[in-house]
Amino acid sequence: MANREKNKKTLLELVKLPENSCCADCGAADPDWASCTLGIFVCLNCSGTHRNLPSVSRIKSIRLDFWDDELVQFMKANGNRAAKNFYEKFVPVFYYQPQPDDCEVLREQWIRAKYERMEFTEEKTERPYTAGVYEGMLWKKGKDNGQFLERKFVLSVHDFTLKYYKEDESKGPKATISVKDLNATFQPEKIGHAYGLQITYCVDDHTRNLFVYHKNGRLIPWITRRYLKEGYMEKTGPLQREPFKKRWFILDSLDRKLLYFKTRLDAIELGVVFIGSESHGYSVRECVPKGTRGNKWKCGVIVETPDRQFVFMCEQERDQREWVEALKTVISKPMMPQDYTSKIITLLIRCAN
Repeated sequence: MANREKNKKTLLELVKLPENSCCADCGAADPDWASCTLGIFVCLNCSGTHRNLPSVSRIKSIRLDFWDDELVQFMKANGNRAAKNFYEKFVPVFYYQPQPDDCEVLREQWIRAKYERMEFTEEKTERPYTAGVYEGMLWKKGKDNGQFLERKFVLSVHDFTLKYYKEDESKGPKATISVKDLNATFQPEKIGHAYGLQITYCVDDHTRNLFVYHKNGRLIPWITRRYLKEGYMEKTGPLQREPFKKRWFILDSLDRKLLYFKTRLDAIELGVVFIGSESHGYSVRECVPKGTRGNKWKCGVIVETPDRQFVFMCEQERDQREWVEALKTVISKPMMPQDYTSKIITLLIRCAN
């Protein structure tokens, strides 16, 4: 018993070291689990993925499970820093590394790539996504009928584009998208598939969505970033006397845009609100609007811009708080030179609509 407590104390001391105090795979603070075969400390979520790799990783609780002297010495001799130096030595700069609140598929592909396939341990390892062109079949949601059909997608680093084709490839690509103008986010719940992906890009000054999924999850985490907040709110018009209508909103903090759609799986947005900084006259606050028609929800959010006041309604107070907090995060950031271009484009879209 004394030896067991001694080993537990040693493990708890090891996990408090700066190099071990965050999950080796997603960076979550205060990991409580460890892989005694890899010598790393991981969080609860990542430990679940490791359990699915029994030939590579064996997971134990550092607080509840029994650890013998040999395993504790192995953990002391290794740790998260040593594992990172070996398993992540040649990670491509563009490869997305998951964060604590990312979806399971991002976490799974990152862990499998590191420990099962060992993709980043050797500099000259040939990878399909570093060969200049990556081709693959994805199931894409039709714009009109909503059915998912298999389509060929081609990602090229030569001209930095993503193309997809219909059945007859001789007619050329259905769309050619500049990678610098697109964003990809994993959306398993929204799309209804464990490996669902939403590809968003700009075309003719409008935002276009493609909803796709991959059958076995071997999706390469390229060009992926997370939206700060998504969800339904009710929206009224500029006079604030128009009936409220339920819309799906997406807050893109990178481009400082609040986009809204009729439904969460719409291909093209209905409108967009540019979110500037506080020093440029933008603000957000909670409210209880009066004298408005048609709104079923009562938790209000007001966004003030130099040109207009926007009024939105949330279903619950929790949603209201989360939207206000997310919008404040964007408003608190100073505007960069490229943000002024984004603002001009947004204003032009509003004028055209």
